[in-house]
Amino acid sequence: MNQCTAFTLLSPPRHLADLLKDAEPGHVLCELGEGHGDDHAALLWDLDEDSGGVWARWNERRSRLAPFAWCPEADVEGGACELFAEHSSGHSWEVVDPTRAALWEQAERMRSHLFPEEGLS
Repeated sequence: MNQCTAFTLLSPPRHLADLLKDAEPGHVLCELGEGHGDDHAALLWDLDEDSGGVWARWNERRSRLAPFAWCPEADVEGGACELFAEHSSGHSWEVVDPTRAALWEQAERMRSHLFPEEGLS
């Protein structure tokens, strides 16, 4: 499934802006799969491996920052889902950023031109 393309301009909360000299608003992109049925979400920072992370959640009316535990699910190779527990779309390994996928595809096509020595054995 493709990644949701929603984004928002997020201003740092007042208490963080007061602590951080250069805190400026920035855009965040939703990390959930398209068609999710809940608020959009973007990870801002990890708290730690066990606690989860701080996520920006937003919709048309409001935005908020909130800590969420990590999703407990793992893929068949044991890789952890990089989203929060109880997220409403597919797991992170199922969500594809279409722009990143197109860039990787283009890079693979150009690889032999960029690194011709890799083809020599």
